[in-house]
Amino acid sequence: MWRRSGARALLLLRSSIHRPLPPPPSPLRALTRAPPPPRPLSRFLSSSPEPLPDAGGGAASASSDPTDAGEDGLASDPTEAGEDNLASLWEEDAGDADDVFAADASPDPADAVVDEVLAARVGAVVESTPEDQIPSALADMVVDFNEPLLAAILVSAAESCSGKKLLLLFKSAGKNNPAAKSLANLEIVVDKIADSDEIDKMDVYLLWDLVKEMGAVPGSVNTQVLNKLLAMFWKLEKSKAALEAFDMFSELGCAPDGDSYYLAIQAAGRKSMVDAAWRVCDGMISSGCFPDGEKVGDIVMFFCKKKKVKEAHSVYITAKEKKVQAPTSALTFLVSALARNDETINTALELLEEYQGESLKDAGQSYAAVIHGLCNTNNVEDAKKVLMRMVNLGPAPGSAVFNFVITALSKNGEMEDAKGLMRVMENQGICPDIYTYSVIMSGYAKGGMMDEAHALLRDAKRIHPRLSRVTYHTLIRGYCKMEEFEKALECLKEMKEDGMEPNMDEYNKLIQSLCLKALDWRTAENLLKEMEDGGLCLKGTTRSLIAAVKELEMDELSKASQEA
Repeated sequence: MWRRSGARALLLLRSSIHRPLPPPPSPLRALTRAPPPPRPLSRFLSSSPEPLPDAGGGAASASSDPTDAGEDGLASDPTEAGEDNLASLWEEDAGDADDVFAADASPDPADAVVDEVLAARVGAVVESTPEDQIPSALADMVVDFNEPLLAAILVSAAESCSGKKLLLLFKSAGKNNPAAKSLANLEIVVDKIADSDEIDKMDVYLLWDLVKEMGAVPGSVNTQVLNKLLAMFWKLEKSKAALEAFDMFSELGCAPDGDSYYLAIQAAGRKSMVDAAWRVCDGMISSGCFPDGEKVGDIVMFFCKKKKVKEAHSVYITAKEKKVQAPTSALTFLVSALARNDETINTALELLEEYQGESLKDAGQSYAAVIHGLCNTNNVEDAKKVLMRMVNLGPAPGSAVFNFVITALSKNGEMEDAKGLMRVMENQGICPDIYTYSVIMSGYAKGGMMDEAHALLRDAKRIHPRLSRVTYHTLIRGYCKMEEFEKALECLKEMKEDGMEPNMDEYNKLIQSLCLKALDWRTAENLLKEMEDGGLCLKGTTRSLIAAVKELEMDELSKASQEA
């Protein structure tokens, strides 16, 4: 018990030594380091203390605590004397005290007490001094910087000082005491510069030089600091600097995380450095270290926009394997990009399986893109299957999707299937539009099935009060192709009766067909007069054709009359 109490007493003795407060601030004098405090109890803290004199030492003793022992050798005052005096207590507990003081001789810098007055004075100097004079102003101040003191100044000054001032303060303090340049203090400076409304390019480059310098000491830089530098270079559109910083992660003792890869890719993209961006992305895929789903989606869309659809697909699939799911918007963008390329249309078709459950309601654009792509590659059978899957399972197709497949079927002459899909449209509550009728009529006309085409025209007129010019033009061309010129002229007349004035294309087609196939220049001349009355001007070649046919007939008649 005495040994424990003695150690406690020695600790109390040491804690009773009060350090003097710093002098009050003076704007006219530089800061000076306070002199070390006097140590009146140094003889008790000496490594070889002298024993206190006993009662027989006489008046010559310099001790301020003389003891009077009785005949039995016990102290007469129980508060100042006991079985052992203070000297013997020291001797017994010297080992314990040495251990205690040895442990206390190297305190944790984080536990140091910050001189708030000193911190305020330094902060005031930094705030009031121009940036280019801060290093010299701090050099003139005799300040023993340590990590907590610098942290306190940085936190306080961050509210009113620029990022560059904090950076200069940090570097000056580091010259005074390298231990003050801690990672925690560096993060304060980085946050200040990164959060500025307008990031200064030179500040960022100075910060980058500082980070490279500190990175020589293990543990002085971390991934979060480097990521913020990458973000700043990205905002400044300094792609090469961002890639340099990314490439130095390992040299600076840091491992890139998902955000590191994301920021480097986005920074490279600012200058369309697609190959460099893919190099970083390839490393991300190899490492299996991905950012969150939203950022993966950004990466996927970036490579799609740069025509790197296969690479974008690789990012999406690998991230999914790592349980990182890109948003539906990114999937839709990817499917649409894949569907536009003949080489990757089947990959787009496979990705439709990604839409399940609730996500099907957002899959309409992707399904439409795949169906359009399949039709463009003449893979009509698969396009029809995807369409019917939409009909049966969703998402519900619109008229445009039906028209993609109906157009492809009509071009291939599969008219029954095309007409059948039009009935499916009607069963889905979708009214076939004028385009639907026109494209099926075109298919019929192409196959010489003019009666079916004209019957479809009558069906369309019952639903749509005003048709398009293309609808009638399709029939006129079809009748001319079949050399049924009377029906072609009837269709022209019907067009005018329905309030649709023929244009030069209809007249030109009829006149050319009449001249070249029927040699009927009289009807052609009547049509020419009708055109001119309507304010239309026939092409010179077609007008010449009428004259040539007429002249040919006159020659034939003249020749025949001569022979008679």
